[in-house]
Amino acid sequence: MSLLSLGWRRSAIVAVAALAIVVPAGWPSATARPAPDSFADLAEKLLPSVVNISTTQTLKPEHEHEHSTSERPKFPPGSPFEEFFKDFFDKNSRRGDGLEAKPRKATSLGSGFIIDPAGYIVTNNHVIADADAITVILHDDTNLKAEVIGRDTKTDVAVLKVKADKPLVAARWGDSDKARVGDWVLAIGNPFGLGGSVTAGILSARQRDINSGPYDDFLQTDAAINRGNSGGPMFDVDGEVIGINTAIYSPSGGSIGIGFAVPSNLAKSVVAELISEPDHEMHRGWLGVRIQAVTDEIAESLGLDKPHGALVASVNDNGPAQSGGIQPGDVILSFDGKTVPDMRHLPRLVAERRVGQVVAVKVWRKRQEETLHVKLGKLDETEKVSAHVPAKDVPSKDHDSTVNALGLTLSNITPDLKDKFSLSDDKGVVVVGVSKDSPASEKGLKAGDVIMEAAQEEIKNAGQVLGKIADAKKAGRKSILLLVERQGDLRFVALRLDHG
Repeated sequence: MSLLSLGWRRSAIVAVAALAIVVPAGWPSATARPAPDSFADLAEKLLPSVVNISTTQTLKPEHEHEHSTSERPKFPPGSPFEEFFKDFFDKNSRRGDGLEAKPRKATSLGSGFIIDPAGYIVTNNHVIADADAITVILHDDTNLKAEVIGRDTKTDVAVLKVKADKPLVAARWGDSDKARVGDWVLAIGNPFGLGGSVTAGILSARQRDINSGPYDDFLQTDAAINRGNSGGPMFDVDGEVIGINTAIYSPSGGSIGIGFAVPSNLAKSVVAELISEPDHEMHRGWLGVRIQAVTDEIAESLGLDKPHGALVASVNDNGPAQSGGIQPGDVILSFDGKTVPDMRHLPRLVAERRVGQVVAVKVWRKRQEETLHVKLGKLDETEKVSAHVPAKDVPSKDHDSTVNALGLTLSNITPDLKDKFSLSDDKGVVVVGVSKDSPASEKGLKAGDVIMEAAQEEIKNAGQVLGKIADAKKAGRKSILLLVERQGDLRFVALRLDHG
């Protein structure tokens, strides 16, 4: 199985399937509207806002040769056909007189949609990437030269601009957050260069992570999306754009009913900034934290009713989060009024906010909620503000103290242990042994790890860990939260207490 991006070099043959929904008697009435008898009126209205995109790219001879080599038929070693086809392809990939072949033009196709009558068009970045020339073909077959206004590789969104002698028919953004699984959707695009084609289906799933970028939050649909549909719009039944068709999951390259679209609520903020910013680039908000998922055990140890939010493992020195009072061990529950259901959603929420914006951040700290206000920085400032500042060496006390707890053998940090494990400073206590089949072993702890905190309290000697474990058991908790450092990286680990 393979996941294929759809775009300039990719398109789709689309078939509209007759679909029917049978609702058993006695079911409660749904708030969603029933399927129309036909999508004809809606399609007729929307087609003029969708465009075909044709790009040309200059292929260098060596690139063309590599490309042709990859497409050669494969034969068993020693086959008489192998040498024949090798000669055939070689002759067609270079000139017979021994001179270098000249670069040639390659044409690719994709889709897009007009978002402003003034001529702004939205598509996928991969549709126009590396293009030397871009032509936009309107629904009435008018050809217009396009220029790239801005692009964002992280969300695969690009904005083009064309000059037309008349106002263009523009699509309207919809609210992708309101789209529900099971709602009807229309996909319009340019499959295999066939021109404006319409397919219908339903929204199959939301919040899909297909590992294509840091802000994956795709809508999934079974509306037929194929090669060449990339950059085209996904409409709801109100005729509003709720997504940009971007990728398919397919073993063959054709539609098998699993297509993905960038949600409109993510795309429209990117488009607006690419158009409005003087440099036509994205300037994403930056919080300055390292986060991890809240597991069942971590939630229990922190007193949360269920696993949700994003656990702050560490905070960048002098970053926005530190200035706003966010601390390691906080669980971010909401950001600028929007709930953070899990760790994966926080980066997107932060990135959608503007640099310099002050946002309310609700955190869970010491078993209660607290609201902080943070002024966001700029994402590309990370390296500047997260430079490592070596901690001062503070002599440890109780150098000989060693304890065993939860399958861990812990020791205060001695000069010998510091050298052995290449520790940066004397803070915390070091793990010198891990028992097999213990809670610590299950969570991947190993010798050389440093316990910085236990139950969100700083640890200064090994004996303190036993005290924190005893306190947690006395309070009836099932696990204890440890802050663990490994070669400069911090993470929280919740260990079960049922192993003493």
